[in-house]
Amino acid sequence: MSAALIAFVTAFALVMAVELPDKTFVATLVLTTRFPAKAVLAGVAGAFAVQALIAVGFGSVLTFLPDQLVSVVVGVLFGVGAAMLLREGFRTGDDDSHDASRGGAAPVTFRRAALTSFGVLFAAEWGDASQLATAGLVARSAQPLAVGLGSFAALVTVAALAVLLGRKIRTKLRPRLLQRIAGFVFAGLAVLAFGSAVLG
Repeated sequence: MSAALIAFVTAFALVMAVELPDKTFVATLVLTTRFPAKAVLAGVAGAFAVQALIAVGFGSVLTFLPDQLVSVVVGVLFGVGAAMLLREGFRTGDDDSHDASRGGAAPVTFRRAALTSFGVLFAAEWGDASQLATAGLVARSAQPLAVGLGSFAALVTVAALAVLLGRKIRTKLRPRLLQRIAGFVFAGLAVLAFGSAVLG
């Protein structure tokens, strides 16, 4: 397997695991109950494209730093992501649920629905674990295009699941468990990065 393909698959799998139990899925699901599905998908896809470019740009800047420093920064990025995910995964109380039953799709234009969806998801993705993961993977793999495409594909896949399957899939998932698993994966990646910095 080529380095680019490995980077793509890694980014896709990691971002997918992080976003399925995350606010991205829930926000898209809720938006779909308010607006036409196609407009929501168009809006969130646009937001994900911009956020993926920002994360790839940040990760690419990191590649100009010395290898040991890059390993430390990547370790910090994954460490922060692990802390965010584990905090949510082990938070007490029931899994978050949103009342998406009030009314059907709002009678608004496609453009307005898409722009609203874009704005909601663009704001939600700032500093998100998937953004940190994308930047970290770009810095680690030096494959910005492959990582960016993998991250974008995963985000759009999660959004498409929310749009197509709606609330039914929410009852089948255990978001907290997925967040814990993803958190431990991030923690492992942070340890590997710090180990690389020490050994390098």
